[in-house]
Amino acid sequence: MKKITLSIIAVLAFGFSNAQEVKFGVKGGINLSTLTGDIYDASSKVGFQVGGFAEIKLSDKFFVQPELLYSTQGAKSKVSAYDFSSESNFKFGYLNVPVMAKYYVIDKFSLEAGPQIGFLVSAKNDYSYSALGYNESGKEDVKDQFKSIDFGVNFGAGYDFTDNISAGVRYNLGLSNIADFGDGDNAKAKNSIFSLSVGYKF
Repeated sequence: MKKITLSIIAVLAFGFSNAQEVKFGVKGGINLSTLTGDIYDASSKVGFQVGGFAEIKLSDKFFVQPELLYSTQGAKSKVSAYDFSSESNFKFGYLNVPVMAKYYVIDKFSLEAGPQIGFLVSAKNDYSYSALGYNESGKEDVKDQFKSIDFGVNFGAGYDFTDNISAGVRYNLGLSNIADFGDGDNAKAKNSIFSLSVGYKF
């Protein structure tokens, strides 16, 4: 984790020290997220992301783009067998800091990749449970069941409609195990998020 954090700091320092031009902007969009690992029968859920970014120009084709985003993500899970059923809706709030390297393959169209560190702000579970005629549902705070820091890597593409307005698609592959529940370190859970966003550069 320390290596990834230091790498992000190094990329930012290199970018600002070698910048030809820096533009700032805001962005927002939708997430389609899920969890991989020991979340039984996990399915995707829709969330959103919103925040700001800096676009650091290093050359005509190469840019570095650090971002600060609030992201809602998580997963749904359903278990059923005989007269037993259980449903969970995990709702996570993360403060994510991706640092993207952008390369313009052709005019207006770019490919991007880079690391991301995420800080867990909130974690809730809306649950329902049914067994032998007994039914229960409610909401619970599950932040203590998940680790406070997440590391991942992003891959994506973007298109600039104008000098100010752009759109992008991105996939975040979770690299670290965020689970802090179960039998010791045996439980596994990683974030997986597709996102579609629109940005505006000032």
